[in-house]
Amino acid sequence: MIDVALQLQLRDGRRRFALDLAFASSAEVLVLYGPSGAGKSLTLQAIAGLVRPQSGHVRVDGRTLFDAALGIDVPVEQRELGYLFQDYALFPHLTVRQNIGFGVSSWRRRPDAAAAAQVVALIASFGLAGMEDARPSALSGGQRQRVALARALACRPRLLLLDEPFAALNPQLRRQLRAELAALQRRLSIPIVMITHDIEDVLALAQAALVVEDGRIAAAVDVAGCAARELLRARLEGPTTSLAPLGGLDVAWAGAPGL
Repeated sequence: MIDVALQLQLRDGRRRFALDLAFASSAEVLVLYGPSGAGKSLTLQAIAGLVRPQSGHVRVDGRTLFDAALGIDVPVEQRELGYLFQDYALFPHLTVRQNIGFGVSSWRRRPDAAAAAQVVALIASFGLAGMEDARPSALSGGQRQRVALARALACRPRLLLLDEPFAALNPQLRRQLRAELAALQRRLSIPIVMITHDIEDVLALAQAALVVEDGRIAAAVDVAGCAARELLRARLEGPTTSLAPLGGLDVAWAGAPGL
């Protein structure tokens, strides 16, 4: 269960952006869907602790990670969250083994024998055997994504945050890796919050989706509960003023009285 309320204002010269949204969900895969610049990445960064909101809270499985009113702000490394950045953020000077191992190490502590064994298992699980000593520049886009995802999972997170995980990939590879991610989620039973502006990601992976526009949640859609995919596509791609929650939605958000 994730429970989020965020209020955050950013200024850059004359430009101003306000993030003001709240939602709670126990969906296994929750997607924040909307155009670039809507505030999706900012929301993910605030959940992870990379950005500090002015007010609000972040709770995962009943554990408070941030609460402005109570003065709680758990450090990033103690939040037990996995984060996959849009550009994967792999260390170019480290090998595949070292990049994945970074997820179970710190600047003060090197991986112990158990952590090293975990890295070996992740390398095998993600089909990276034989590439252990390769650096990111020698890998394909799909291989780099697998390394980044393995690194995010190395810390055995409570929640996995994915920022546009397929944006840099060609359409064929996107389809393949969507299927791999769906299988991985089922196998590990780890909840995911993913952001995307690609409707195919929503259709392929989401149980529930929140449409984000201009820093606010415009609508919520029960993806798992809608059998007619074309209807779902039309609802997501149409005007948000026509969007209403579909039956059985496992999401509540501040703009939805009565949910």
